[in-house]
Amino acid sequence: MIRRALDGLYLGAGWLAGLFMLAIFVLMMLLSVGRLVALNIPAGDDFVAWCMAASAFLGLAHTFRSGELIRVGLITDHIKGPAKRAVELLCLVIGVASVGFFAWNAVTLTWDSYRFNDISQGVIAIPLWIPQLGYSGGLVILFIAFVDELVNALMGGKPRYEKEPPATAEELVERAMQSGV
Repeated sequence: MIRRALDGLYLGAGWLAGLFMLAIFVLMMLLSVGRLVALNIPAGDDFVAWCMAASAFLGLAHTFRSGELIRVGLITDHIKGPAKRAVELLCLVIGVASVGFFAWNAVTLTWDSYRFNDISQGVIAIPLWIPQLGYSGGLVILFIAFVDELVNALMGGKPRYEKEPPATAEELVERAMQSGV
């Protein structure tokens, strides 16, 4: 039950990141077409920037779990046996500590913005804690994903973020095309 909830959390954050990307597209189109027809969208650039930050941070956990996040695979792929497991555990511990540090500070920043009633300086006054939720929420979900993987690795499980090596040359080419390489 917990596994399904966590996988749902990562997938939901990924879908939310995709919706923010869609919002960026719609806003950019409205801003571009608006210039042609003399339609002004107040603070449109601010909304696009906030959507971009939310999209980037909310997509991190899903990207990590899908094995698409840049990581130290270039090193760990060449290590075998118990040494590989030790290096994986070390990397996960460093990842948990790093992401935990950033998540804690992001949540603190968002909470302080709420407490002090910080308002955006753009054309439309928006409480800053609202757009900061995407940033801090995304980092908290990434932290959960790292802790999830660390617990899995400590219990002897195979890292779920690693993909199986391609079996054929066609599969290698297909993966490269899907990743945009």
